[in-house]
Amino acid sequence: MSSGATARLRFTVTDDDTALAVGSGSLPVLGTPRLLAWCEAATCAALDPSLDDGATSVGTRVQVEHSAASPVGALVEIEATRTFVDGRLHRFSIAARDVEHDHAQPGRLLATGEITRVVVDAERFLARLVR
Repeated sequence: MSSGATARLRFTVTDDDTALAVGSGSLPVLGTPRLLAWCEAATCAALDPSLDDGATSVGTRVQVEHSAASPVGALVEIEATRTFVDGRLHRFSIAARDVEHDHAQPGRLLATGEITRVVVDAERFLARLVR
């Protein structure tokens, strides 16, 4: 499997996505935990089409720098690009940008980072959980 798989997802920041709502601060701006969830969703979207039946992936490492705030109503585009593959391990670079409402083009950079996922057999993975 080659590197280079890419996915772009867009989200609109709502009141439920704010730092205030997710418990990561007191301001009504996009909360880092929600941004991280969106970034992971983009890595899944890039990887999932290539997975065998019964396989899924789990996040194992995250490094994200959230460098700019986004208000409620902002349109955010997350791009995940696979940059490395070693067997079951897949590493993605991620970038989050404000999308200009007028031009539908990526605008100001909000966050960058790297997320690592490992492909697992879903049934075997769940069977190993301690209950």
